[in-house]
Amino acid sequence: MRRKLTITVDERVYAGLHRVIGRRRISGFIESLVMPHVVREDLAEAYRQMSEDETREAEALAWAETTVVDVADEPR
Repeated sequence: MRRKLTITVDERVYAGLHRVIGRRRISGFIESLVMPHVVREDLAEAYRQMSEDETREAEALAWAETTVVDVADEPR
């Protein structure tokens, strides 16, 4: 469910939001910035569920091993 919220910001912030983010996109932009700070998920449970996905774990391991090889070959 969506709720409407009225906030007060400095006029420069207001103008910058309209210029940089654009009309009709400001709410989504602000929500994406604020959500991680106010909505806490149970990370331990999420990590446990991810670890049970064998296909995802195999892909993650392959990616990690490839990345390590790439970095190991770089000159120091």
